[in-house]
Amino acid sequence: MLELNLPLWGDVTVFIMAAVVIGVSGVKLAEYADRLADRTGLGEAVTGTIMLGLITALPGLAASVTAALQGHAVLALSNAMGGIAFQTTVLALADVLHRKANLEHAAASATTMIQTIMLILLITIVLLGLGSPNVVIGPVHPATLLLLAGAVMAFWLTYRVQEEPMWHPRHTSETVLDEPAPGSQHERLWLLWTGLIISGLLTLFSGSLVAESAGNIQDKTNLSAPIIGGLLMAGATSLPELVTCLAAVRRGALTLAVSDVVGGNFFDVLFIAAADFAFLSGSIYHGPGMGTREILLTTITLLLNVVLLSGLIYRQKHGPGNIGFESLLMLVIYLVGFIVLSLMQ
Repeated sequence: MLELNLPLWGDVTVFIMAAVVIGVSGVKLAEYADRLADRTGLGEAVTGTIMLGLITALPGLAASVTAALQGHAVLALSNAMGGIAFQTTVLALADVLHRKANLEHAAASATTMIQTIMLILLITIVLLGLGSPNVVIGPVHPATLLLLAGAVMAFWLTYRVQEEPMWHPRHTSETVLDEPAPGSQHERLWLLWTGLIISGLLTLFSGSLVAESAGNIQDKTNLSAPIIGGLLMAGATSLPELVTCLAAVRRGALTLAVSDVVGGNFFDVLFIAAADFAFLSGSIYHGPGMGTREILLTTITLLLNVVLLSGLIYRQKHGPGNIGFESLLMLVIYLVGFIVLSLMQ
């Protein structure tokens, strides 16, 4: 992470300016990813998971690994789990933006469902690590090795389901299919890749500035420490996912929007594996300060994705406030969950 030595007003200014850059570059990032999905034939689901998911997750990776190297196990894990919780709830905000129908109804696909199922599996492995004995294999806990193996299987399954789906969700008048835009095959690949890389670098650099300035603001204002990793830091490093998801929805690339969030969440889980390797005092799952609060945060994150999966399967067209029941439920779970976390000692 970058080192900023500024007064409080300077940190606030950097935070706002970096957030604006993320807003602009995030919109272009979603545009280039959507056009590349059409041009390469990879599809929005795979492109959102691999390209957007990885690029927008990099600031959070830097935050978790840095925290682990500094010996802050709780901050490293809560940044990852809090980021997943925030990003999953972003889909509820995107549902509000897509007024024609429930986002999970319109963007239903076998690929997004298998992605969410595998994400639930990986989060469950983190819970196993938190509740298991404090042992290590070499430098890491066995749960980290399971996370890495589970991630490989998840990406393989996602690709296979994309290439050879064994079933398809029922198409309705509100379903938005992942189809290439007219004329997309004539676009120049090098221009699209250049635009994607430049937008991604701007997003990465600005995301790192946002994360660093958010941490400095917390230090200088003595904000509540129990939720700094899971709320302020996670929210700051997740701004790229928020912007690119909403931008994709506005472009009508609904599968790309959902896959960007779920793909980003995949990489967020892997932050914990990377942080375990960087944490030099044993298992990160049993580092100083780990306890009930971290188990609750991970459980909230797991619950949010179970609710998301139920929405993808049920595919309600319209719900309360013209959004799906799962979007409303995710907003409630997120808000109530972090209120409870902030009250825990």
